[in-house]
Amino acid sequence: MPDVASVMAELKSKGRENTRAIYARHGMDAERLYGVSVADLKAIAKPLKNQQALASELYATGVMEAMYLAGMLAHGALMSPGQLQQWAEGSAGLQMITEHTVPWVTVENPAGRKLALKWIESEDEALASAGWSAYSGLLATTPDAALDLDEIEKLLSRIVEDIHTAPNRVRSRMNSFVIALGTYVAPLTAKAKAAAKAMGVVTVDVGDTDCKVPSALDYIAKAETAGKIGKKKKTIRC
Repeated sequence: MPDVASVMAELKSKGRENTRAIYARHGMDAERLYGVSVADLKAIAKPLKNQQALASELYATGVMEAMYLAGMLAHGALMSPGQLQQWAEGSAGLQMITEHTVPWVTVENPAGRKLALKWIESEDEALASAGWSAYSGLLATTPDAALDLDEIEKLLSRIVEDIHTAPNRVRSRMNSFVIALGTYVAPLTAKAKAAAKAMGVVTVDVGDTDCKVPSALDYIAKAETAGKIGKKKKTIRC
């Protein structure tokens, strides 16, 4: 049975300096990177499924790739709200973890919505980013009948008011929330589009890269053209 030491050794062996440099250029903490590609992480994850304890140990290493792998292995429904809080707090400086891994497991947990709302209120950029990302995941996976549409409309109004003064990565996640709302929650698509128009151009520092912030209005329009409005996802894991 693989243990954390053997998995960490495998991760380190798969690390590549060019991949590490790419991650660092996106603004992640270079001291916590091995440079393992997502494709390699997926291959490593295959034989390790359903090992919840191993996932917790991997996350605790603080190494980005180990934390990302932990998110592939963990079942969010089996985690306590306290564990999810620890994962969110430990993700600072690693937006792949903040904006992907933490939301993956949070959305699966019965306390996911409550945690997302709590984190959205945080003045900590990583926690707030995780909160908006997690709520976006709920929009994408939860039946409309189980969503609090009034609450979501209030969040949307807040985004329009605050997005241009919010911290850098929070602006990115707010923009993604509007996209998720317009794409996955058909009753609020029109309001999401109106919010996107009111927001205008959203600027985000994406590091030393050519990445661009997607236009929420254009993204929703493409989903409409493709007939994808309101079609929910089974999972937000990728």
